[in-house]
Amino acid sequence: MIKKIILKLGEVYSFLKTALVLLILVLQVQSVAAETIEVNGIDFPVRSSAGESTLELRGAAMLRWAMMVDLYAGAFYLPSGAPSREWPSDIPKRLELSYFRKIPAKGFIESSQEHLQATISPERLAQIQTRLHQLYDLFRDIGPGDRYTLTYRPDSGTSLSLNGELLGTIPGADFAEAYFGIWLGEQPLNEKFRDQVLGFPSS
Repeated sequence: MIKKIILKLGEVYSFLKTALVLLILVLQVQSVAAETIEVNGIDFPVRSSAGESTLELRGAAMLRWAMMVDLYAGAFYLPSGAPSREWPSDIPKRLELSYFRKIPAKGFIESSQEHLQATISPERLAQIQTRLHQLYDLFRDIGPGDRYTLTYRPDSGTSLSLNGELLGTIPGADFAEAYFGIWLGEQPLNEKFRDQVLGFPSS
């Protein structure tokens, strides 16, 4: 009788041990799948995708206007192995911006146009102006918690999404280089934000 009880307890122990191992494995898989980085309460995944390409987070940062007003948190993604300095190349890329404040659609339009007029040549601007208007038509008024995503794929162009909803796609690698350059170029909106999302060491 005692021998049977011992054997039964052994079976229960073995079952519980196996169940515990499986639970740990499931939790580990969920942890990897849900791996994120947080910026001022905003989560960004460490991996993303653009079509068939897997993109990896290069950096994330918050843009604070005039040292006082938190505008948005952002994260930038490139394919694994692609140096951050090669972001202008014709390769997949993604920029996610999660906003802390209300911003009307015309605010995005005006700031984009003013910045591009001030930082790229008139000839280059003329080449993309029609496509800029196509992008401007996609913008909507947004509020705190809304997230715009710009995703470039060489086979289709630059897609704009709002909270996961695709709004439209603008063709051309030249367009992507110019528009992503607003945040990442040699004359960005904010150099500290650019360097942080590209993963460059702090100076």
